[in-house]
Amino acid sequence: MQIAPNTQLIEFEDWVLRIRPTTHKPARLMLLLHGFTGDENSMWVFARDMPSQYWMVAPRAPHFTDLGGFSWRPPLSTDFGRPSLEQLRPSAEALISLVDAYSSSAGIDASTFDVMGFSQGAAMSNLLAFLHPQRIRKTGILAGFVPSGSEDLVTKRPLDGKPFFVTHGTKDEMVTIDRARASIALLEQAGAKVTYCEDEVGHKVSITCLRALREFFAD
Repeated sequence: MQIAPNTQLIEFEDWVLRIRPTTHKPARLMLLLHGFTGDENSMWVFARDMPSQYWMVAPRAPHFTDLGGFSWRPPLSTDFGRPSLEQLRPSAEALISLVDAYSSSAGIDASTFDVMGFSQGAAMSNLLAFLHPQRIRKTGILAGFVPSGSEDLVTKRPLDGKPFFVTHGTKDEMVTIDRARASIALLEQAGAKVTYCEDEVGHKVSITCLRALREFFAD
């Protein structure tokens, strides 16, 4: 995998992070969350050409997988590919603590921040927004889903007016298009303002939707 230019690999507390600092004032923090078996290098193909005001932080998930790479939930022998809210919650809370500690050390105001994730990382992004809506400004969901067990949170409309960008491929065999559309319905029921880009691709983001993603985060 090609390493993203202008980034730095660092260790911070118990985390491995790849970051792209910025000299822009004020900086806005963006959290980049990789998918299952990914790592801190995986998200930069999507983050390339993002606006210069973003101070981007891509953490390595805490759990090693038997397939190589890392996961946001502990290894399980069953229920592969369908992590639940409770399985992911510890990582979600750890990420909030990471953002607070890292932004303080870097001198960034992260009282609100943006988050973008792919696949399992997109599920994590959804969960962060459901659990901590006051902290999340914009959310990018790439080939992802709402984790099971989130339905009780939906009725409280925690995402009222929150902008979400969702992109999915109609040929995705890892996270089916039906599952993606059901997740969008849950986001809208929770009050989210969803911008949706669908294209005839598999478990990836098309060039057209990648362009729309960058436009979404442009302001």
